[in-house]
Amino acid sequence: MSVTKQCRLLTVLGFLLVLSLFSGAAYAQNVIRGVNFVHPLQFGVADQNAALVNLKTAGIQVIRFGMYEQDLDKSIDFIRRANAQGIATVLILHGKYAPNAPIRPYRPREFPGIWAGSPFSSLSPELSGQYFQTVMDKLDADGMVLAGIEFENEINMAGNNPDFSLPGEGRVLGLNDLYHDPEGQQVAKGYLQYLKALAALKQARDHSKLNRKTPLLPTSLVDIVQEGPWPTPKKYDGVSVGATIAFFRANGLDKLVDAYNLHTYPWGDGPGNKVSAIHRLRSLQGLVMPVCSPVGSPNGKSCWITEWGFSNANKGCPSDEHSRNLLVQEMMGDFGQLIHERRLTALIYYSWIGDPPFDVYRCGALTESGRVVIEPTPTH
Repeated sequence: MSVTKQCRLLTVLGFLLVLSLFSGAAYAQNVIRGVNFVHPLQFGVADQNAALVNLKTAGIQVIRFGMYEQDLDKSIDFIRRANAQGIATVLILHGKYAPNAPIRPYRPREFPGIWAGSPFSSLSPELSGQYFQTVMDKLDADGMVLAGIEFENEINMAGNNPDFSLPGEGRVLGLNDLYHDPEGQQVAKGYLQYLKALAALKQARDHSKLNRKTPLLPTSLVDIVQEGPWPTPKKYDGVSVGATIAFFRANGLDKLVDAYNLHTYPWGDGPGNKVSAIHRLRSLQGLVMPVCSPVGSPNGKSCWITEWGFSNANKGCPSDEHSRNLLVQEMMGDFGQLIHERRLTALIYYSWIGDPPFDVYRCGALTESGRVVIEPTPTH
């Protein structure tokens, strides 16, 4: 090869490298960033408004929270006030059930973390669709565009899914269990009914004047990867992320949603320790890589991470954020590579306020780790 041709080749390769780096940086800027505002209606209107001002001052442009039908008008009003501050909402919606659906009671002493509710196998797509249309109509009437719409929350574990048996066998089910195991078959029945109600939500979203292009997400999934017995004994069961996504996709998920939806709460051991950091990175990759495809891939969808975070039990003021800050910085770097690969479309931290051990707004100010959360995400 002549020297001239070599120089031309190096120039082209250099241009492509710069273009790749620029594209990765540009994509990182377009990734949705936000925080969870946990149950905003637990606060009075004055406190809600003060929190919204604090969010705006910090530069937060997206918040996420869940809405129930009985709080529809109050929630819509909160979204309106958030919009007035330049803050968009990722809204979690819940479906409606058949009139005679059974209700699992709340038994915190016997099963802590297992909530009351009806099984997803009793979801009514028709009643849910009517409710979803009401929500979309109210948003249209008020001129409000959402940042995202989710349907249900963490249904791959017994805590939010009454189709699981209680007590359970202390295991994580796989794809084969959804087809052949008695408990798995019941969960699968609920999954199928869930997809029917999700289709009703898509129809309501598609007919909205203002929100027809708002990203639609399926239920968030708890970050369960390894199938079989739980690493630590539990009285309840779950289904792995991989098995849930595979089952959903085999039954039409990709025609209904714009991205998949994950939660991850990494272990907070060894802040600043390289071995612990490698463990967290591998766990994150083990969760994301098998299910989250690059944007535009024919093999699936990219992912939103709508909850991630680290708790800090210190109640002093000012808050001691040293350990959590190290962990958050580490995770932001780990997310950066997955963002560069276009596997992640959004990062929404848990939480701003509403769940004290996780909150990053404490003692009347944004904590150090909270500032790291809202900084631009580094990409590799």
